[in-house]
Amino acid sequence: MLRKFLNDETGFIISSELVLVATICVIGLITGLVEIQSSVVNELNDVGEAIGSLNQSFSFTGFTSRKFDGSVKAITFGSYFTDHVDQCDQNECTLGCDAPLRESDKGL
Repeated sequence: MLRKFLNDETGFIISSELVLVATICVIGLITGLVEIQSSVVNELNDVGEAIGSLNQSFSFTGFTSRKFDGSVKAITFGSYFTDHVDQCDQNECTLGCDAPLRESDKGL
């Protein structure tokens, strides 16, 4: 019975086909995930550009309330703020990798 089991090769071709199909599926899955990652990064870059291009400047005038005799009852002073361009607004800076460097001797 053991000799018959060792000489039996009926499932060999199916197993090797399964390994081949699984390998092709994994390679395709990795390629698809890389494309999804690239698309998500591009969309997040668009969101960052949209936030960076918002004009956050504001101003409001002051208010004064006077009594009937002309004296000041309440006063609120106005304010003004101007939004200046930041360093990376609207893709003005590049975010990338540095050039590769050679490995140095580790203290030897």
